[in-house]
Amino acid sequence: MTWQIAPVDYDHPDAERLRREQRRELDERYGSDDHEPGTPPSASDVAVFLVARDADGRAIACGGLRPLDDATVGAHSVEVKRMYVTPEARGTGVATAVLRALEAAAATLGAHRVVLETGTEQPDAIRFYEREGYESIPLFGAYIGGSLSLCFARPLP
Repeated sequence: MTWQIAPVDYDHPDAERLRREQRRELDERYGSDDHEPGTPPSASDVAVFLVARDADGRAIACGGLRPLDDATVGAHSVEVKRMYVTPEARGTGVATAVLRALEAAAATLGAHRVVLETGTEQPDAIRFYEREGYESIPLFGAYIGGSLSLCFARPLP
């Protein structure tokens, strides 16, 4: 299966819809309290935001990159933010395609390492990142001390 993956503005309607869907799903897993420590990503600090579309042009997956200025993760790191795949597109390979496109974009930004945070109640995401070569790292930044956070990293070639 092939997808069209392209950058969009963070505030693009399809990007906003996908992030709303992700938020609803996370609220179901963690409750509606704010379950993300730190500053939420925004158009002002997300350097790249990608949307994947299926053959009909429907937005089915997304993910962004936020450059980090955090000594705990090392220089030249970017964080994956708002990685999400709609339920009907899961298992198709689109998540891997978006992640690889994000890694390629990270390299063009000069990053040497990609880091991310996911939650303890997301075993599917944990398995996915581990399968894709990400290794567990200590919690960093706003996630330090968080009981619901797990952090991962992958060096870029």
